[in-house]
Amino acid sequence: MPEFSERRPELFMDPDVDAARRFFRDKPRRMENKVTTVAEAVRRYVTDGCYIAVGGFGTNRIPTALLHEILRQGRKGLGLSGHTATHDCQILAAGEAFDRCDVAYVIGLEARGLSRSARRLFETGRLRVTEWSNAALAWRYQAAAMGIPFMPARVMLGSDTGLRSAAAEITCPFTGIKLLALPALYPDVALVHVHRSDVYGNCQIDGISVSDLDVARAARRLIVTCERLVPTEEIRRDPTRTAIPYYLVDAVSEVPYGSYPGNMPYEYFSDEDHLRRWLEAEEDPVRLCEFVRRHILDTPDFTAYLELCGGLERMRQLRLRELLIPENVSPAPAAPAAPAVPAQGGDR
Repeated sequence: MPEFSERRPELFMDPDVDAARRFFRDKPRRMENKVTTVAEAVRRYVTDGCYIAVGGFGTNRIPTALLHEILRQGRKGLGLSGHTATHDCQILAAGEAFDRCDVAYVIGLEARGLSRSARRLFETGRLRVTEWSNAALAWRYQAAAMGIPFMPARVMLGSDTGLRSAAAEITCPFTGIKLLALPALYPDVALVHVHRSDVYGNCQIDGISVSDLDVARAARRLIVTCERLVPTEEIRRDPTRTAIPYYLVDAVSEVPYGSYPGNMPYEYFSDEDHLRRWLEAEEDPVRLCEFVRRHILDTPDFTAYLELCGGLERMRQLRLRELLIPENVSPAPAAPAAPAVPAQGGDR
């Protein structure tokens, strides 16, 4: 097995913490209204060639509306952090929107199967790829969020994944043991979907946050979509629930059901039928192009996409499934009216 010094896989993003600090120092921290449309947010911040990180975990709480808009606007040459990427990678691969990828978990849609279109991109060598483990990629975000150039770890040592990563082998100055230095990862843009946000970008997330809190702090630009906009007073009633503070956020868009066809914890379940249709369409590149055109490119926005996929009735069904409420349960019968009580003692 070759030593770490004998191979130099590509490091796509510069871990220069001082350069990052200069950028963040000049980033505005005013509490100003950042609400905009998904189309405008993508137009302003996601440019050809930039490197993006996508929040969520698997099909859990993914920013689908933003990913669709990237395809609508024809963005190309993106870099992608494939941390826990499933349907998000599937969407971007269908549009051939990225040409380089830090790989931890991509192509697979967990128990549902493999994305054929994503697999074709990787297998035909059209992508530049550097490998990491899930933990290694998460800790790269954490190093960036902490403002340090690398995170020391023992993960990936002795593995082919480690050899195909851009990590560097170092010696611990205290114990002399062998470690890997995982370089800080500063994405150009991060895309995150949350449960609630105010107009300034103070965000609340219910349930698992995975690496999103570090991603939000590491990214130079952060676009947030939320299930609902709420008054700032609601955020201030319980400030400990603010997972992402306003000063990290560049744009906010309210997108109900914005993780569809993925799931949103405590809101709606994933649409397994629609995900299955995606996988079936990917069996043939021509059929996939027709599928993407019908569902994404020819729809003006995410609302139109939802209507095409069953609209509010389908969303209602998925909400019942998430809340474990049987769809065929009849409403409880109304309680019988209480008998009238005769007046006591006449008028007073």
